[in-house]
Amino acid sequence: MKKHYSVVRNKAYSREKVSNIERHNERKNQHYGNGDVDLSRSNYNIHFKDCQVSYLKQFDKLVENGTISTRGLKPTANIIDELVYDVNSEYFEQNGGYEYAKSFFEEAYKQAIKEVGGEEFILTAVIHADEKNKALSEKYGKDVYHYHLHVVYIPVVDKEIKWSKRCKDKSLVGTVKEVIKQVSNSEKWASQIVYDEDGFGERVKSYSPLQDRYFEHMTAAGFTGFERGERGSTAEHLSVVEYKTKQEQERLDELTEQTKVKKKTVSQFQEIDEMASKGLFGKYTLSSDDWDKVSTLAKEAIKARKAVKSRDERIKSLEKKSTEVEKKNAQLEKKLEQYSEGGINEKMLFHKAYEHAPVLMKRLIGEVMKQPPEQGVDTHSRGKMKSCEIE
Repeated sequence: MKKHYSVVRNKAYSREKVSNIERHNERKNQHYGNGDVDLSRSNYNIHFKDCQVSYLKQFDKLVENGTISTRGLKPTANIIDELVYDVNSEYFEQNGGYEYAKSFFEEAYKQAIKEVGGEEFILTAVIHADEKNKALSEKYGKDVYHYHLHVVYIPVVDKEIKWSKRCKDKSLVGTVKEVIKQVSNSEKWASQIVYDEDGFGERVKSYSPLQDRYFEHMTAAGFTGFERGERGSTAEHLSVVEYKTKQEQERLDELTEQTKVKKKTVSQFQEIDEMASKGLFGKYTLSSDDWDKVSTLAKEAIKARKAVKSRDERIKSLEKKSTEVEKKNAQLEKKLEQYSEGGINEKMLFHKAYEHAPVLMKRLIGEVMKQPPEQGVDTHSRGKMKSCEIE
C-alpha cells in the first residue's frame, strides 16, 4: 500500500525577491512556469488571511508602527519567509478531495500561527486548489488537483536591548531596557540540539524539528493516514510543489519507459526465435544477416555483463567511501560540540570586539605582542570568559 508523507518546508526571501512569490501566491501572473496552474479554478483557492496591500508595504507598515524591528539588518538580508504545508495529492483524493483538504489545512494554519509566534506576523495564508496533478489525473481518469497551503510571514525572535554604559543611572547598566521583535531568519531557524528520552543530544537542522511539530500537531488533531516527512529527503530542500510535481512526473516517466522497454524486448525475443530454421537432421541454420545480428547481440550481452560488474564494484567502492565520510563527519560534529562547550566563545568574543573597534584592538594586540609569552598557562582548562555587551 502506498505511503503518504506530511511535508512542511520553509524558504526565505530577500526584499528584492518578495514580489516573485507574491505574484505566484496571489495569482497575479497571467502565465506560470508550472503549466499545471488552471486559473479558471483560482476561485477555489482559500485565504485564511489576506494581505490587503503588497507584502512589502505591509512589512514596512509593521516596521513603522514598531511591531517589528530591522535593527542591524543588512539590505540584502532575508526578511520574509514562507511555510508550505503539504501531503501527497493522492492522500486528499482518497479522503474526500477538496472539502477534506480545506479542513486539513485549516488545522495546519493553526500550527503555522504557533510556529510563527502570532498571527500578527503572518502576511498571507492561502490554500492553492488550482494546480492539476497530471499523473494522478491520468490514473483516476478525472481531474485531480494538488492541494497545499502557503503561509507567508515575517521571521522574528525576541531580542533583549540592555542599558549601555552611557546610561546616567549606572545601576541600570547591563540590565534589560526592552525586548523587541527582531527580524532575523538566521536566528529563527538556527540549528539546535534535540535530546532523546535517554538524554542523548544530537545537533539537527532547524527544519527537522519543524517537520516533527507539524506531524505531531496534525495527528493530535485527528488527521491520520500519513507519516512524517522523511529526514534528509529532497522534500526539505525543494519547494513542496516542485518536489511533488517532480516526484509524480518521475513516476509517470518511469512507467512509460518500462512499457517501451518491455515492448521492445518482447519484439526482439520474437525476432530471435524466428531467425533460425530447423534442418532435416535437427540442426538449426541461420542466414548470414541473421548470424550477424545474433553475433552482435551476444557480444553486446558480454560487454553489458562486464559493465554491470564494473558498476557494481564501483558502487561498493563508493559505499565504502561514503561510510568513511560519515565517520569523519561524525568526528567533526563531535569536535564542533566540544568547541561549542569550550573556548569558542572566547574566540567569537574576540572577533566581535575586533569588528566593533578594529583600531583599538590592533593597538591592544601590538602592546600584548611586545610582552614576553606567559609561562605555565593552560589555555584549555582555564575558565571561560564571561560574555558582556559590546556597545
